[in-house]
Amino acid sequence: MDRLLRVTALLVVVMSLSAPLARAQTAAPAPSADALAAARELVTTIHFVDQFKALMPTLMTSLKPAIVQGRSEVERDYDALMPVMLAAFQARFSELSEAVAIVYANNFTPDDLRGLIAFYKTPVGQKFLAKSPALTQQSLLAGQKFGQSVSVELRQRMIEELRKKGHNI
Repeated sequence: MDRLLRVTALLVVVMSLSAPLARAQTAAPAPSADALAAARELVTTIHFVDQFKALMPTLMTSLKPAIVQGRSEVERDYDALMPVMLAAFQARFSELSEAVAIVYANNFTPDDLRGLIAFYKTPVGQKFLAKSPALTQQSLLAGQKFGQSVSVELRQRMIEELRKKGHNI
């Protein structure tokens, strides 16, 4: 039963990450058929699903500390369940692909989308796509590192300013 609760908790966390995307998709007006067709082609051209698949293990790994919380028995089960969870979400990638196509179609004209497709089919566009997973991972790490350094300084400065205003912190 405990294992079932942990699996359920993991599913809730992963599903909650997709809720903002679903809300954003339903809030936007329906794009034109031409824009949606071009956006679908762009999503295919940029190998969006493959890029997201490559990020899923990183996402699962980033969720791990919050769920495991230093408990070795939970960590062992988490590690065993990770491939199962990743496989279960493979079926949902077409749903994500369509949602992203709608986002692109709502933000770019069909001509813009065709221009992006043309770019991504060029050698530099292909190079950019090939390097995108590494660039994304490195950018996330840089952002995380920056956020950590800023948060320490921001926390300290905020405490100092609040103390100046007479707060006992």
